Amino acid sequence: MATYLRLPMLTSIPTSSSSSSSYSTTTRRRNFTTPFCSIKFNASNNSKIPILNPNDPFLSKLASVAATSPETLLNRPIHSDSPPFLDIFDSPKLMATPAQVERSVSYNEHRPRRPPPDLPSLLLHGRIIYIGMPLVPAVTELVVAELMYLQWMDPKEPIYIYINSTGTTRDDGETVGMETEGFAIYDAMMQLKNEIHTVAVGAAIGQACLLLSAGTPGKRFMMPHAKAMIQQPRVPSSGLMPASDVLIRAKEVIINRDTLIKLLAKHTGNSEETVTNVMKRPFYMDSTTAKEFGVIDKILWRGQEKVMADVAPPDVWDKGAGIKVVDGF
Repeated sequence: MATYLRLPMLTSIPTSSSSSSSYSTTTRRRNFTTPFCSIKFNASNNSKIPILNPNDPFLSKLASVAATSPETLLNRPIHSDSPPFLDIFDSPKLMATPAQVERSVSYNEHRPRRPPPDLPSLLLHGRIIYIGMPLVPAVTELVVAELMYLQWMDPKEPIYIYINSTGTTRDDGETVGMETEGFAIYDAMMQLKNEIHTVAVGAAIGQACLLLSAGTPGKRFMMPHAKAMIQQPRVPSSGLMPASDVLIRAKEVIINRDTLIKLLAKHTGNSEETVTNVMKRPFYMDSTTAKEFGVIDKILWRGQEKVMADVAPPDVWDKGAGIKVVDGF
């Protein structure tokens, strides 16, 4: 049996008063006028109503309601706040969810199936370890774990350590970590079979300078405008400690200082007396001074060594400028 469903079509309502009088009161309330469009479907063989897009949820829902309960579409509410036929949904939905759009061919053709890894993981894949924070326990734990992992992956390939750290202190000198944090990374480096290339970018202060000098000889580098500095370890805040505990802590700081002096003398080729003398006060070094002191082996700047070799010493500059240097000034 063929059934005809008559769906009202929206048309504009005349605005003039003379024309509006020809419309019935019921027609004005419903905002619908004739003509009607007829949709024919065969109910005897339960055939599906053809729709434009089978995957369109709105058209599928509309066809389902028309097939099961046509009166829902015919008996429209008199005053409806929702657009036509959208009130048959429990909650209006988008034509496609964002996840479905990403999985479409046009959007997903060049996208990775999984989220990209974080930046430290990408650097680790290139056998690069970047120390860009003070040496606090969390940084030490990560660096030591990365060193062990890279040696396990390949004990013959070199490991590259880029250093931009203020050591166990902040830039204002406040202690944020124990000296053992730097010694832990140093011991891990010494246990590896791999070559370790160290590169200073920015700053290498205190314990970070020790890590810079502890690279494989001939593989210690420094950017041309980076800074290195060695200084004595600092006593952490001891305001709430009794006097006996302060003395114990001070003795431990002296031991760490002597250990740092021995290690720096070993890797820079200087005597312990020389290192002790320069460490009495903070000793800052630019790339050229660090190379002369033995902290690094090469400056990473194309043509930098030739440029610095051509630079005249300060006294030559003063003499050429006609400046007379007076003792004490």
